[in-house]
Amino acid sequence: MKGWKSICLLFVLVLLVACSDEPTEGEGSSEDEESSQQAMKFEDSMGEVSIEGIPERVVVLEWSYVEHILPLGIQPVGVADKEGYNKWVNVGEPLSDEVEDVGTRSEPNFEAISRLDPDLIIGAKYRHEGFADQLNDIAPTFMFSPYSEEGSTDQYQHLINEFTTMSEIFEKEEQAEDVIELMETKMKSLGEEVAGDNEINAVVTQAFTSQNTPTMRLFTDNSVVAGVLNQMGIQNAVVTEEPEIYGFISTDVEALQNYQDSNFFYLVQEGDPIFDNLANNPAWTNLDFVEEGKTYKLPGDMGTFAGPLSAEKLAEEIAENLK
Repeated sequence: MKGWKSICLLFVLVLLVACSDEPTEGEGSSEDEESSQQAMKFEDSMGEVSIEGIPERVVVLEWSYVEHILPLGIQPVGVADKEGYNKWVNVGEPLSDEVEDVGTRSEPNFEAISRLDPDLIIGAKYRHEGFADQLNDIAPTFMFSPYSEEGSTDQYQHLINEFTTMSEIFEKEEQAEDVIELMETKMKSLGEEVAGDNEINAVVTQAFTSQNTPTMRLFTDNSVVAGVLNQMGIQNAVVTEEPEIYGFISTDVEALQNYQDSNFFYLVQEGDPIFDNLANNPAWTNLDFVEEGKTYKLPGDMGTFAGPLSAEKLAEEIAENLK
């Protein structure tokens, strides 16, 4: 009997120890789950944004930030003005057919966004600040500020900084570093192919007709365009005393005489007859770069205010024309 009592007592002790090791409600596995979903805090242009876990369902309200997530292998579930993006942002990285349209960039459709059940919304302060409360009611919203005073000093570097921030949100920092390194290595290589040891100046403009008047948006030395040229070893000829907040100045044809020793690259929308109308205008035809055949047409859907994909595409187009 004593032996059986000892065995029973030992069995009870084992059960007590086993039970004491089991997690109680709110402990153990639930704590691990909570830690995996722990909210990360990021600073955007509006303040602090708390994001739980790695976002999987993302809605993007500004085209340039679509370009920031595609190189990271992320497809958004919704994009503002998807049709316009597909038409005007030709970067070789198409949006998936499953991506839903969520209104326009300036007036997003809150119901369409809500139906997609996003865990992150990405916007731009200059467009979406007035909608911040409605957007945050749907999901955490991260607002970038591409035309801030801080960002205007060097818009190319600001693009790189925003892309890096995006990679931190999705925990893809190493992938972003690889994208930047490969992009800038390619830009440098393209520049060496067309320039070598020669000094090349360039003017890049968006040309359009406004009220029957030819207008030129010349990209200044703080623009993304100038940053791309600099990576290629090409000098952007349009220099201003103070950084232009949007990275360009608007001027007329007569002002182009200040840049006659440059290569002239222009973007013009299909159907705009601006250069047909200038064909008999001496202010245009007498310019040195016109007489020397150093004018080059870039695709009208070339992104000049956008992200890393457009930046690389711009370098490719400039090099192809200079060849």
